[in-house]
Amino acid sequence: MRPFVHLHVHTQYSLFDGLCKIPDMVARAKELNMPAVAITDHGNMYGVIYLYKEALAQGIKPILGCEVYMTRGSRFEKKTKERLCHLILLAKDNKGYHNLIKIVSKGFVDGENNYHKPRVDYDLLEQYHEGLIALSACIEGHIQQDLINHNEAGARRTLERLVSIFGKDDFYLEVQNHGLPEEKLVRAVFKRWSKEYGLKLVATNDYHYIHQSDAAAQEVKLCISTGSTLDDPSHFRFSNNEFYMKSGDEMAALFPDMPEYEDSKLANTLSKLEIADKCHVEISFNERHLPQFPVPEGETDSSYLRKLCEAALPEKYDPITPQVRKRLDYELGVIDTMGFPSYFLIVWDYVKYARDHEIPVGPGRGSAAGSVVAYLLGITGLDPLKYDLLFERFLNPERVTMPDIDMDFCYENRGRVIDYVTRKYGVDHVSQIITFGTLAAKAVLRDVGRVLDVPLSEVNRIVKMVPNELGMTLDKALKMSKEFRTEYETNATVHRLVDFGKSLEGLVRHSSTHAAGVVISAAPVDDYVPVQHSKEGDLTTQYEKDLVEELGLLKMDFLGLRTLTVIGDTIKMIKKDHGIDLDINKIPLDDPDTCRLLTEGDTAGVFQMESSGITNLVKELAPKHFEDMIPLVALYRPGPLGSGMVDDFIKGSHGEKKVTYLHPLLEPILKDTYGVILYQEQVMQIASVMGGFSLGQADLLRRAMGKKKESILVAQRENFLAGTRKNGIADEIANKVFDLMVYFAGYGFNKSHSAAYAYVAWQTAYLKAHYRPEFMAATMTSMINDVSKISYYVAECRRHGVKVLSPDVNASVSMFSVQDGAIRFGLSGVKSVGGNAIEAIVKAREAGGPFTSLGDFCSRVDYHIVNKRALESLIKCGAMDSFGKKRSQLMAVLGQAVAMGSLSQKDNAMGQMGLFDDEEDVMTELEYPDIEEYPIEMRLAMEKEYDGFYFSGHPLNKYKEIMKKLTPLSVLYGDDGRQYDGKMMRIGGLITVKKQVMTKRNEQMAIITVEDFTHTVSVVVFPKTYARCQQAVAVDMAVAVRGRADINDDSIQILAEEVRPLGEENGEGTPQPAAVSPAAARQAGDYWHPGMGTKLFIKIPAHLERTDLAGRIGQVLEQHQGKVKVYFHLMGSRRTILTNEKYWVETTEDLRQKLQAMLEPRSLVVQ
Repeated sequence: MRPFVHLHVHTQYSLFDGLCKIPDMVARAKELNMPAVAITDHGNMYGVIYLYKEALAQGIKPILGCEVYMTRGSRFEKKTKERLCHLILLAKDNKGYHNLIKIVSKGFVDGENNYHKPRVDYDLLEQYHEGLIALSACIEGHIQQDLINHNEAGARRTLERLVSIFGKDDFYLEVQNHGLPEEKLVRAVFKRWSKEYGLKLVATNDYHYIHQSDAAAQEVKLCISTGSTLDDPSHFRFSNNEFYMKSGDEMAALFPDMPEYEDSKLANTLSKLEIADKCHVEISFNERHLPQFPVPEGETDSSYLRKLCEAALPEKYDPITPQVRKRLDYELGVIDTMGFPSYFLIVWDYVKYARDHEIPVGPGRGSAAGSVVAYLLGITGLDPLKYDLLFERFLNPERVTMPDIDMDFCYENRGRVIDYVTRKYGVDHVSQIITFGTLAAKAVLRDVGRVLDVPLSEVNRIVKMVPNELGMTLDKALKMSKEFRTEYETNATVHRLVDFGKSLEGLVRHSSTHAAGVVISAAPVDDYVPVQHSKEGDLTTQYEKDLVEELGLLKMDFLGLRTLTVIGDTIKMIKKDHGIDLDINKIPLDDPDTCRLLTEGDTAGVFQMESSGITNLVKELAPKHFEDMIPLVALYRPGPLGSGMVDDFIKGSHGEKKVTYLHPLLEPILKDTYGVILYQEQVMQIASVMGGFSLGQADLLRRAMGKKKESILVAQRENFLAGTRKNGIADEIANKVFDLMVYFAGYGFNKSHSAAYAYVAWQTAYLKAHYRPEFMAATMTSMINDVSKISYYVAECRRHGVKVLSPDVNASVSMFSVQDGAIRFGLSGVKSVGGNAIEAIVKAREAGGPFTSLGDFCSRVDYHIVNKRALESLIKCGAMDSFGKKRSQLMAVLGQAVAMGSLSQKDNAMGQMGLFDDEEDVMTELEYPDIEEYPIEMRLAMEKEYDGFYFSGHPLNKYKEIMKKLTPLSVLYGDDGRQYDGKMMRIGGLITVKKQVMTKRNEQMAIITVEDFTHTVSVVVFPKTYARCQQAVAVDMAVAVRGRADINDDSIQILAEEVRPLGEENGEGTPQPAAVSPAAARQAGDYWHPGMGTKLFIKIPAHLERTDLAGRIGQVLEQHQGKVKVYFHLMGSRRTILTNEKYWVETTEDLRQKLQAMLEPRSLVVQ
């Protein structure tokens, strides 16, 4: 087979249109006898290191490059429309690789356009061309585009500029042949120019998939990327199926018209072996680029680290025992030898910043809690000696890897800590880290289903057959699920769906920012790795976190933990409400009230203890001390739950099962876990105590056991037996212990992490046990945007006797607060009331005391900030009930109150109104009409519409006894919700939304939303059921639904077989709506009854003040003369003017209709 090297290559990291998985691509190159393989993805370097490592692993040369997007102007110009052109850049050497990083990074950071495409300009090429080879690219190149557009002079200018930058030896004219007429034109010109300019030609195939048969799958990927379907005639696709990885023979056959073939110069030109021979990049994975922490003068990082630890010793350890001293010296020695003192100082510094600025910090996560140094520095909050946590699990002196300290911060203030680090080390030295979402088995079926236009219900049916297991693939699913396999073999649509799915499964779908990872580097980050901006505007690496670490950069995890914010907010409320300065790190660890709360399963809001499964587990374990919580985090995982470990542990803890040990040496290690190997640290301790391993060697053994590599395990078993023999332990027992270790290693959990998170769980349980209102208020504040979660917490509060009060302008702050043991809703939950409005209300209240009336409120709160719409929301949601007036009365005088308020806040306004010659300033006291209050159903609807919750009651309260017999919707949303899939159930609630749909058979059906006391669910009512139950399927009806649950990964619905009014269960007569619609709640407020009132206010919009509207209204008023005074409220100049007596009226229905026809809705107010 003719040798050949492809130099224009798109892998799956060309996210829009690339299909090639790198391992498969490299294997195919090797199969085709290709000595090298390149990567040139669109604009990015995401896959470069993966290609480098894979090519070396398979024994062929990697060629690292990128197809950059070129702009004709400056990359700094943000043009709205511009056709970007392509250019291939390949790294010859390490200098070229680093320059490629610079060009690609700056293309993103400086040049990214509105369509998120990076733009490289010629200035960048001038600055960073050294060590790079350039190819003129496909027909989308600058030169080619000019030629195709008949601009040969422009094409020559571009060519000459590129040659001047890269030189004749490193600039190549690229020719392609996919059968496109434009390519033929370019080949002819380039053939001529090759001789004219003395430039070499290079043939490429611009491949996007590996095999020709993959073209159809690539077309499906393009449809996924563009959101189109295959049967859409206008969907984007490639012109043919020639964009695959062709062999050398296939490539030679494409270019019979090129002179190189005639002259037998294949080896150095079209085959491109010349270019491959030029490229030699060696990437080091053994360097570290840690920033140096700035220590005080006269100190080294090692001496300063020791100084800080010594200073903290007396506070953390009293007395300082020889054991403590020995452990500290050992850890500092390891840290120093491995070169990590600066690492610890960097973490200490930003954790100190957080604590100094009252930003809640977690007690540690992961293995770092095993370090005494981390504990002394305040990085972690648990004493590792007290809880038997191992340093080697965190930092192994026998395995030189970067330490990994992950920190939890209050989620609201995580950004402040990152900002601090960025300021300290420099904006270009700190970066977040990219991550990629991939198409997993179920997701790919959904995506392909959309492209093939398979009905969603059918896709959902198929997807459900794929087992719910981590790492599930479609091939595995076909083996495991008989039902899935049968469908695949007998249903042509499913066969096609799954086949396309298999081709696309595992592909990278999109990039995003890693939730926690942050890089801090010694030099600018783009000296080491390519960078770009995230959608949020943060500097982000183009390499994933594992690669970033392998390349020697310091990666830290800054995690935002909502629970820390909850703890911090609770402590502030405790201080405010009770005057107690609670130190959360000094609470008793054997508090009986906390133990009782956990044992009773009262875990709503308790960190990591909320699911029904772990709640049942904690009830069974009945903890008597914080330490009893540590195993919980480790036990409640799929592995232990399915292995029988949990039952053994619980029976052992209650003395129901005798705990036995294979050897007496195991008892001290396994005593606390009742003979069960639960923690990874226990595996290490057994290897150390029985097998004579150092703890560093034991950590390597633990890792090997976790990976279950047979060859390594055989060797490790021999090492273990050699050690046990020295300790006089029989081989039979030693082998049994080793087998036990291997079995449990797969389930073993990091005890340091378990202890740290159990500590947070204990803290939240303690706060809830002793300060329930404050804790629940803080918890609900943290969930302010999750209505169903807040509904659940409100129900929990009421169940435990804690009142939850509606918002009140005289009592509420922005978020949830506590007043006299009750939780008060925050104003931020009120619709149309923004942050500035809330600030203005609280400020006015604090300055002048409580508001006494609506008029007082309007005169004191800035009307520019708290507008009419916000006032209406506050009245309707009940936040002004404390004024002692009915909501209907407040709404009736709202317009007048706004006018009064604006006048009292504003100097005398200028302006005249020609029609009326008698002016009178608006009265200073509001006169409330004597009208009925809105019915309770209307008030509830208002609360729901403007607050999201019911406070004055609940529309379903009258059906409480019936609802108790039905399944609450909350069970569908719990951790165990999936067990209800496919099962018949009876649920009940209010219909809040109804969508009527016409089927393809021209039959009517409906999709409704049903809401009970805490949750909502979508209910599908198919035609037959709808025909039977249509009368009950109406918005605001309270209904009972019998149907089958249909639960998917991203949706929960009920397929109804019967819908009937809830009232029928009570034997009520004709069904009536149980609630008032949101629309009615929004429109409530216009009152006009014939003959009512003594004053009529007519609002004139600003844009109609200077028209003849007033004259036309005056004519209508004169026809309805009476004793009701008429006022004009001028919205623009904010004035209220009394009209001449001849325009006073009698308020008849006829007058209302005539005026309403001339005015905007709700422009008339009668008092």
